[in-house]
Amino acid sequence: MSHLSGRHFLQIPGPTNVPDRILRAMAQPTIDHRGPKFAKLTHEIMDGMKKIFKTSGTVVIYPSSGTGAWEAALVNTLSPGDKVLMFETGHFATLWRNMAVKLGLEIDFVPGDWRRGVDPSVVEEKLSEDQKHLIKAVAIVHNETSTGVTSRVCEVRQLIDRVRHPALLIVDTISSLASIDYRHDEWGVDVTVSCSQKGLMLPPGLGFNAISDKALKIKKTAHFPGSYWDWEGMINDNKLGFFPYTPATNLLYGLRESLYMLFEEGLERVFARHYRFGEATRRAVMAWGLELLCANPKEYSHSLTAVLMPEGYNADELRELILKRFNMSLGTGLGKLKGKIFRIGHLGDFNELMLAGTLSGIEMGLALARVPFSKGGVTEALDYLSNQ
Repeated sequence: MSHLSGRHFLQIPGPTNVPDRILRAMAQPTIDHRGPKFAKLTHEIMDGMKKIFKTSGTVVIYPSSGTGAWEAALVNTLSPGDKVLMFETGHFATLWRNMAVKLGLEIDFVPGDWRRGVDPSVVEEKLSEDQKHLIKAVAIVHNETSTGVTSRVCEVRQLIDRVRHPALLIVDTISSLASIDYRHDEWGVDVTVSCSQKGLMLPPGLGFNAISDKALKIKKTAHFPGSYWDWEGMINDNKLGFFPYTPATNLLYGLRESLYMLFEEGLERVFARHYRFGEATRRAVMAWGLELLCANPKEYSHSLTAVLMPEGYNADELRELILKRFNMSLGTGLGKLKGKIFRIGHLGDFNELMLAGTLSGIEMGLALARVPFSKGGVTEALDYLSNQ
């Protein structure tokens, strides 16, 4: 392959671009993870992550992907055979369901069309019917990375409370944390799952659980065997600034720098920036005459946008052309959406000029691929951004 000049545009919805500040922070000698300097680092990071999750409770950090954090959330709060209510909102919600089934949980998996989020009224209906309280948890994906659809977690919690059901609320925020407003305590979430390579602007390798007091109490009666994923060992060692096994030291350096950057900008400004980029992208897509995958405007994601290809055109062929010609990676369609959509990531370390370049590459790619569309999407997005 011939050399492509310029910097690669990584516009998939994660892993996201890692800022130079974070790369430099990670490029330090590894220190003793049993020493006082490391303990100080741990305490600083834990305090910062509580602010990110908007919780005063417990946060646990694993050397893992988000998949590991999924498993930790399930095995620390449930027992084999427990019933869990889950929703088919996309590829990752389906993978989480598959994991739960392999663990021996009984899953009530509400089918969906991958174009809408969790319907809070269905949560209310299911829990109202569950008079014996056999459902032990409701597990939902806040922002489905495969579809660009954001579920309304606050409304889900309000309806759980309205029917006075004791089920835990477990939420995946892998592609929303530090990008879309999320409130662990205020929304009454019991376990929040996340990871490092999206809004936190880090490479993959850190998984998170934010844990309510209710979940910690229920953990005492959960019967899954646990070692690596066990909260208890992590929490006990974290109090002293340490971990029960070797932590991802240099990623933690990077996480500290990420927290500095997010707090310097201010979380509300971070959320507003992501909203602007999401709205500008949607305006571009509509101006092109293409269709957004997300069918409900109340559920538009601000961290990524999924775009349906016209009938008879393959999204992966378009992505391949754009990569070869313009050195830009777009997200592929996953599962049942393979070849039908492309995904535009606009989260993390991202600004207006990066978005302008991204949308320009897509518009040129659509023309080169002879996809039927109307020109002017880039102009529509820039007009919106310049007036904000």
